[in-house]
Amino acid sequence: MREPLPEWPMFGMADDVRPALAQAQQRNLPIALATLVSVEGGGPRPPGTQMVFAEGIVAGYFSGGCVESDVADHAFACLDDAAPRRLVYGAGSPWPDIQLLCGARIEIFVERVDPGDPALTELLAAYDARRPVVWVSDGVRRACGPAPGPWDGAIVQAYDPVPRLVVFGADPTALAIAQLGVQSGMETTLVRPKGPQAPPPIAGIAYRRDEPAQALATIGTDAWTSIAIATHNLEMDREALAAALPSDAGYVGLLGARKRLPERLEPLRAAGFSEARLQQLHAPIGLDIGGKAPWEVALSVIGEITALRHARLAEEPRKATPKRATA
Repeated sequence: MREPLPEWPMFGMADDVRPALAQAQQRNLPIALATLVSVEGGGPRPPGTQMVFAEGIVAGYFSGGCVESDVADHAFACLDDAAPRRLVYGAGSPWPDIQLLCGARIEIFVERVDPGDPALTELLAAYDARRPVVWVSDGVRRACGPAPGPWDGAIVQAYDPVPRLVVFGADPTALAIAQLGVQSGMETTLVRPKGPQAPPPIAGIAYRRDEPAQALATIGTDAWTSIAIATHNLEMDREALAAALPSDAGYVGLLGARKRLPERLEPLRAAGFSEARLQQLHAPIGLDIGGKAPWEVALSVIGEITALRHARLAEEPRKATPKRATA
């Protein structure tokens, strides 16, 4: 008999289930992977949301408590018999006593994935290498790669690299941005050139002391990288901007007063940076929420980065709406 779900659902705090998949594979455990494939009526989670179940491992959530325990029962049954399942909750459900408080109808696909499955190995290799991939599965046959062709009856789930955040700075605002980045699930690095040897006391953060260009070259940038420049030092701002703007980072933001932007940007114009690239700079950084305390600024910065990421996803249906494929 399986263990009941914990009373405090900390398992749902992490949205990305790939670390849980990696943990199960390392322990050589079969996995029940549950994917939310359809939502009607405004459910609490979007299509593509996932949960993972294995011995001693639970990650993700679908409803905040309405269906998770029942999904867990089906997931562990799937581990026993390896038969994939499609679960429906809400209108048309065979379990009318299980209702979402929001009144939504959701459909969840549950499949057993063995730890040695080549598709799982490729998914986790891509996760480590920061490569986007697509998972296609009908619960019996599955494939994972840059663009595997779907087939009838299969679900399609796209995986992007984990969002990465690089923060330049050392004051309480920079520390708050970095800490909230970690808590938001971002791979976060704080860069303080010539800073102290000891890293800041923030769990989960990486720390670098080198100059901006070297730091970014070592960390690496890509479309899923965001750079927040919050140094309160004019010369360091310019060096960080000169390194960040030519990079592949999808977001570059600069902390500071609007009236001081010209003096920060003029040397970059003189160095040959195009107006088009300068216009992509988010300055002043963050959403305008009216607050200037460190945590308020951090909230505005992470909020802006998150909003822009979801706006991009909305423009890419392949990544935003996993669905049953058709021939």
